[in-house]
Amino acid sequence: MGKSFLIIGAGAIGTYIGASLANQGHEISFLEREKDIPSLRKQGLSLVIGETEINATPAALISELKGIQELDLDLVIVALKSYHLESFLSDLAEIKAYLPPLLCLQNGVDSEELLANVVGWEGVIPGTVTSAVDRLGKGRAVVSKQRGMGIAGPHPLVNELVPIFNQAGLNCRYYPRGEALKWSKMLTNLLGNASSAILDLSAAEIYADSGLYRMELNQVREALRVMRRQGIRPVNLPGVPVKALAGVVRFLPAFLSKPLLSGIVGGGRGEKMPSFHIDLYSGKGKSEVDQLNGAVVRAGKETGCPTPVNTFLTRTLTALVKKEIPLTRYRKNPDLFLQDLEASIKEHHLNG
Repeated sequence: MGKSFLIIGAGAIGTYIGASLANQGHEISFLEREKDIPSLRKQGLSLVIGETEINATPAALISELKGIQELDLDLVIVALKSYHLESFLSDLAEIKAYLPPLLCLQNGVDSEELLANVVGWEGVIPGTVTSAVDRLGKGRAVVSKQRGMGIAGPHPLVNELVPIFNQAGLNCRYYPRGEALKWSKMLTNLLGNASSAILDLSAAEIYADSGLYRMELNQVREALRVMRRQGIRPVNLPGVPVKALAGVVRFLPAFLSKPLLSGIVGGGRGEKMPSFHIDLYSGKGKSEVDQLNGAVVRAGKETGCPTPVNTFLTRTLTALVKKEIPLTRYRKNPDLFLQDLEASIKEHHLNG
């Protein structure tokens, strides 16, 4: 018997999940902006996986959360950028009596708690997607690398969702601890992301520079130390050997780890620029850096673990997004970037 899902956001991930589930006969509805609904209604969903194209028509398209009162839903899937979450938390609070469980697929480690503050932890299922999906337009996406997804936690619906997602070809794996799932995904999101946006360089160019590569190692080592302070161990994700990645970062000297990490980052992204770069140069005035690098900084303060590299990356990219410093300051200029990073680290240590 098919399930009824509402997906918040018809971007790359929302389209990937929605089209895959619709292809298996499940009823898929979307929450989207009013101005995007006519085109979505006309064209439907389009997902390309290899030589296969999936086309589906959403069961319903709504522009306000209160519209879910008219839908008999089994699950709401939160699949939009993490920086959009807080803007509709108040709307969630108004209709929480009508809400089914929420599956949160957002990047970062804070979204589940924000949702739980509104609906309670019993209504939140942590999740993540490791497949690489490119957005071609609203409701149109292509899978460039199919890996899978993970869902976690004790919610009883999880036992039903894993086989449903697997039947839809989503390669879903269950994890007992949501914190381990989300922090492990965040480790992979940090690699060559903030630095690429700040410097306007590809991940391959960053990893080819010895100074920038050491900075990348230190960024991830800070995150790993924060995880250890919290009692969180990395877990392997579908198609992503996170435990091996963590071991390479922690224990191997740079000359040995560099070719390995370069292969992981390059193989994961190909020629595509990372998400922070795309968001910065789109002119949206938004970035997930606060939800990723910024989350490492906040957790470091809570656990007494210094995070000077993540602090510099968060502060610098945030300033670029807000146009407090010009895009040209660090563009293609690793020497100035590393000079300012070193000064920031010294200041960080002096201030305790």
